[in-house]
Formats: sequence, structure tokens, C-alpha cells
Amino acid sequence: MTTTSTARTPVSLYGFLTPRPGHADALRKLLMGLVEPSRGHEGSLEYHLHEQEDGRFFLYEVWRSQEDLDRHNATELLRDFMKELTRHVDGAPEAYSGVMRSAYPSISD
Repeated sequence: MTTTSTARTPVSLYGFLTPRPGHADALRKLLMGLVEPSRGHEGSLEYHLHEQEDGRFFLYEVWRSQEDLDRHNATELLRDFMKELTRHVDGAPEAYSGVMRSAYPSISD
């Protein structure tokens, strides 16, 4: 998904994933496998995984720019993740993306 932004405009992604019955542990493990490697990718400003009381997972990411997000999405890590994801989620992920309009304190021009 591409949004209109300048090279240094932060982009956020967030959404919910509902595990299939009996797949919560597998989905948790799959998602946790993204956290630390993704935090190490160039341009990653925030990368958090939350587990809701209702069993859904909430993923929140902030990237320095759309270019950084695109580079992250092209990694083998994400390609492998996407291949496995559909086995473990119930329905389509509820996902959102947008250009961050509030100032992000760690970005310098």
C-alpha cells in the first residue's frame, strides 16, 4: 500500500489480526518473530505488538518514510511472513495506513 508522502514524512501502519480457532499460539509466535528484526530495519521508528483481551492481536508500526516502509515490505522476512499469515488468521486483517501529521521528535531534516 502506498501513500502520498515526502521522503521524510513518517508513515504509520496499524491493525488487528484475529487468530483462527486453535491458532493463537502459532500467530503470536509468527508475529513476535517480526518485532525485533523489523525494529532493526532502516527507518523503523516504532514497532509494537499488543494482544487484546478478546484474543485479537494489534500491530502498530511507524516508519520514517514510505521509502523505508517499501524497503521493509520487500524483505524476505515479510515475504515469508505473508506466506504463513493466512494459515493462522480468521478473515482478512483489519489494517490501516496513513501519513503521520503530528511531529515526530526523533526525525531531523
